[in-house]
Amino acid sequence: MNVFYRHRVLLGAAALTLTVILTLVFCFFALSRTAASAQRLTIVLDAGHGGIDGGVLGVNSKKKESEFNLEITFLLQQRFEEAGFNVILTRKTEAGLYGAATPGYKKRDMQKRAEIINESDPAVVISIHQNFFTQKSRRGGQVFYRANSESSRALAENIQSKLNNMPECVKKSQALVGDYFILNCNRYPAVIVECGFLSNAEDEKLLLSDEYRGKLVQAIFSGAIGFLSSSV
Repeated sequence: MNVFYRHRVLLGAAALTLTVILTLVFCFFALSRTAASAQRLTIVLDAGHGGIDGGVLGVNSKKKESEFNLEITFLLQQRFEEAGFNVILTRKTEAGLYGAATPGYKKRDMQKRAEIINESDPAVVISIHQNFFTQKSRRGGQVFYRANSESSRALAENIQSKLNNMPECVKKSQALVGDYFILNCNRYPAVIVECGFLSNAEDEKLLLSDEYRGKLVQAIFSGAIGFLSSSV
């Protein structure tokens, strides 16, 4: 075998080896990405009310609760997705989930939300609402969870703690048991976050502020992350 031919053989073998190595490296990273994608946790965000069911109204602005809920839900979606979570929304528009606005629309709306939640197999469910009370001095965020669910209680307490620690919080609250369909219709850690009282002018003013909504979303997100971190 002459020198020239021997070099060609060696170069060919080296090229083949390099090709095999690059292929294996590519496959490794491709499989890693696929595995990481498969392991992404799903978060279900539920914007309460919608369509002809606007919920309560802001005491001064008369803005519908359903609008507040959807705006905050969109911000939460963005925050969770930026952190790498898969996010499912029950309500994506101002419309409700009941189809035609005929008798029984509320029941159909809630059943559709339950269907979306249970098909998503989420790590947590967070339903966004706004509060209202005849005593206009009542203020602040309040988190509810279903009875006999330790995971839901832990999620609620984590989020409530973050809400209580916000500079704008004037009175600390405790997470409370709530007998609500959206909490009872699934087996996952689920909470309702009442972000503030639209019956209170100060809370309403805060909830109309982009800056405050950003802080509120960060508090809810941080509380959820705290729960997920401790439950892994």
